Amino acid sequence: MTPPWRINEVLDRAETGPICLEKDFELKVLVPKLKEVINQYEIKFDPEYLVPSDDSLADDLWKAALDLYLAVGTLCTSTHRRILFDESEIREAMRNFPGRYVVGYGKDSKEMLHRKMEDSARPFCLFSPDITCDEELFVPMSMAYLQEPLADGVCAPILEEVEGRSIKTGAPYETKGAIAHAMMFREAARRVGRPGIFLQGVGTAQSDAAQIAASNTVWGERLTDGRFVASISELKVDHSLLNKMVHFHQYGSFVGALTGPMLGGYCGGPEGTAVVGAAYHIQGLMVNQAHYLNYFPFHIKHMHNTTGELLWGISLVYQALARNTPLISLSNGFAAAGPCTPMVLYEAAAHGLVSVVSGANLWEMAVARNKYKNRATPMEAKMACEVGCGAAESGIKRSEANELVRKIVSKYASQIPEAPLGKMFQECYDVKKAVPAREYTELYRTVKRELLDLGVPFAY
Repeated sequence: MTPPWRINEVLDRAETGPICLEKDFELKVLVPKLKEVINQYEIKFDPEYLVPSDDSLADDLWKAALDLYLAVGTLCTSTHRRILFDESEIREAMRNFPGRYVVGYGKDSKEMLHRKMEDSARPFCLFSPDITCDEELFVPMSMAYLQEPLADGVCAPILEEVEGRSIKTGAPYETKGAIAHAMMFREAARRVGRPGIFLQGVGTAQSDAAQIAASNTVWGERLTDGRFVASISELKVDHSLLNKMVHFHQYGSFVGALTGPMLGGYCGGPEGTAVVGAAYHIQGLMVNQAHYLNYFPFHIKHMHNTTGELLWGISLVYQALARNTPLISLSNGFAAAGPCTPMVLYEAAAHGLVSVVSGANLWEMAVARNKYKNRATPMEAKMACEVGCGAAESGIKRSEANELVRKIVSKYASQIPEAPLGKMFQECYDVKKAVPAREYTELYRTVKRELLDLGVPFAY
């Protein structure tokens, strides 16, 4: 069996669950219970072990997350109702989750699967710029990502304008933008000779109506592609998100859950962020009804997840999932630095290594704090995925990875508050040819040699 788990049950509970105002959910339901489970299971960040090797700690994190989610559930902000499940229902859904899917089609299809800690299985690598771009750069930027050999799937950049007109959520131009996005993305995949590659869409479409408009097997989102049902921080959804979930399943495409707990918000520190992160994976299965998850904890101020405390949480969440669930999750890197800087390549390497040795697949990567238009290239994703695939192939252990990650993080940790912005795509790439410029190619080789000298594993 694959998701969904009883769609009508989820929709009914969004209408009939216990009434709760949003502020009460955050301050009177989530925060007190989160503090309770952190103390009960003695979850504690240790800066000496960014990649923990304590299996009991991973199991305790899972128990804390399960207890949290059973008590808190998911708030539907449209109805002010809490969607709650009992443990037997969660176990039923977990037991029937297959743990592997073939996505994409034809010669370009790839298997996406659940991974274990220190797993020799190659991670599924999804390349994504995770930023907005100018309309005229959409196709060449997409082609640059799509032609990368390690890319098993690709998510396109996001449009802010279509035909020179601003895209606003819920307005007719959002629908036009979403359709243009889907059409141009398909065109880019065909132009690089990978027409069947798994495409994640459609980031330009924020509303349910625009997402539905892009569902078309001829020119738009196919059944072999992926669609996202996001969450509202923390542990919340609304009718628009549930509308997407219902449509995506009835249309027949693969569904991903988009989940990003914020360190420094209601989660508190790294411990709370990790517990909520694991709980999000239960919500992703039960409410978002996902076949796979995109997981990106991030710092509420600096918009990154590459410092020690966040890498520790990423590692621990994936170890907990690897040991206690069959779920498929892709670890989404968020770097503070921008393209064509040594720092962003260090951040990418650290994120890829931590994630894969802990049991994750890869989604790489948001850079320059994930907020600057046109400021991302495939080179950052390539670095993370080369290291991640190398980690799987080399059989590196968590303890070895921990020593390497600490050395890598020491190269950039002090720069996080004032991380270099780097350069824009069109400064790093020959836009017409969709190939990297010499400057970035040489920098990449220099940093790769340096990391190899440290002992960091690479795929090739």
